Amino acid sequence: MFQNLDVFRTAMAMARHAGLQQAVSAQNIANADTPGYRARDIPAFASTLRDAMGSQRATRASHLHGGSSRDIDMTERRDALDPNGNTVSLEEEMVMAVGAKRQHDRALAIYRSNLTMLRAALGRG
Repeated sequence: MFQNLDVFRTAMAMARHAGLQQAVSAQNIANADTPGYRARDIPAFASTLRDAMGSQRATRASHLHGGSSRDIDMTERRDALDPNGNTVSLEEEMVMAVGAKRQHDRALAIYRSNLTMLRAALGRG
C-alpha cells in the first residue's frame, strides 16, 4: 500500500520548481536596469514533470549527452525591448513571482494533505 508514494515526490518537485521560478524572477528584477540584459524564464512545471516522468534519466554526468535530469533549460524572453536593449518587464516579473508563490503554497498544501491521510491510515491522525 505504501510502496509507491509518488505524490510526495511530485509535491517536492513542484516546490523546487516554484523556488527556481522565484529565483529567476528575482534575478530578472535585479537586472531590470542593466543595459542589454535579456529576461530569463523557465518552462512550466507540467512540461518539466512530464519530461522527467516520461523520459529516460541520466545516471551520471556523461550519460544522455552530458545532461542531468535535474537540469532545467532556461529560455530568454524576447517580448518587448527597451531602448537600452533590456527585455525585463517589472509587471510581468511580479505576476511570475506571485504565480511561483501560489505554486509553492499549492505544493505544501498537497504535501500536508497527503501526510494527514497517511497518518490517519496508520492510526496516528
